[in-house]
Amino acid sequence: MAKNTITEVALAAGVSVITASRAMRGVGYVADGTRKKVLAAAKALDYEPDIMAQRMRGGSSRLIGVFVNHFGSSVVHELITSVNREARALGFDLLIFNAENFDAPGRISTSKMMGKLCDGVLLILPNVHDSYIDKLERDHAKCVLINFCARPINLPVVVGANREGARQAVEHLIALGHQRIAFIAGSSNTGQSLERQRGYEEALAHAQIPLRPEYIQQGNFTHPTGVHAAKQLFALKQRPTAIFAANDDMAFGVLDAAKEQGINVPEQLSVIGYDDVTAANYVFPKLTTIRQPLASIASRAVKELVNIINGETMVGGRLELPTLFVERDSTGPAPRG
Repeated sequence: MAKNTITEVALAAGVSVITASRAMRGVGYVADGTRKKVLAAAKALDYEPDIMAQRMRGGSSRLIGVFVNHFGSSVVHELITSVNREARALGFDLLIFNAENFDAPGRISTSKMMGKLCDGVLLILPNVHDSYIDKLERDHAKCVLINFCARPINLPVVVGANREGARQAVEHLIALGHQRIAFIAGSSNTGQSLERQRGYEEALAHAQIPLRPEYIQQGNFTHPTGVHAAKQLFALKQRPTAIFAANDDMAFGVLDAAKEQGINVPEQLSVIGYDDVTAANYVFPKLTTIRQPLASIASRAVKELVNIINGETMVGGRLELPTLFVERDSTGPAPRG
């Protein structure tokens, strides 16, 4: 059955096609009474605007595409919540696409469709191994990356100051008298773990504390890998007196592993995480951590993208926002002996 058109809506409302189009899209000036007549006519005719057709004609969909490689983490949830708040305040809605890889055979068509339908795209914690990022860079697409520092890229990136935050965490442990400080790394996908490891190594070097390779364990930003890495460290002949985990979820795993093995925190072991997710203030003991300014990162990324959508020249480069050290109950003086 043929669909009604904007021309028929305009005729029913007694206005021009241009006025009807403006009223339906919510852009440009239309008197309130006229807008109500157009919307009533559209409802009576069961008219639905073709957003894709509008985009092909150069119009705005008022949609921002949000690409997420892994939807499950607390950090991603907090970023999306803040992105949505800022986008709505600026008159945009979100379309969220979650996939392991956006360039995979079963996903590339959806990625292309999202790119055509949305006015711009945000990538949250994008994976450096996903070639879709390379395509966006080649095409000079209207996009902004959030928390990505795996390689230099000619696209706008908004990220927390990972290296500085990590250095501050380790300096806190050193000030408490710790010399045997371990690090649990996350995955290499976004580059954040490597930046945090560099901050860890720089703090040790500045304090002239030798870097011990056995004190660096590999995780993947999940609670189970934090448990496993902690048990590996506890099994060492000279176990560390402090552990800095590259995110809070792995730090929670360290706390659980310590409890299982009867190691008291912070009397026998100090633990620091990274991110300051909501749960950090509710575990026992409450977690000392580095707070990422997630709300500020999300807000700034949305504003940068909307500026690009509105015609500002897109400039590649990394914008780093400062982190905040949050001291709670999981760190204390180094044990004697």
